[in-house]
Amino acid sequence: METYTAMRHFADSWGLLAMTLFFMGFALFVFRPGTRESAHQASAIPLNED
Repeated sequence: METYTAMRHFADSWGLLAMTLFFMGFALFVFRPGTRESAHQASAIPLNED
């Protein structure tokens, strides 16, 4: 039971911080300037004729 308590305390503090930082990094990566053109090109790939 002591291992469970230690892991729960870790997840409540540092785990939450890690997940928050990961989410913020992912959001900044997706919404960075210059992404619109590359996303548009990637979305048109299935419609391109060979």
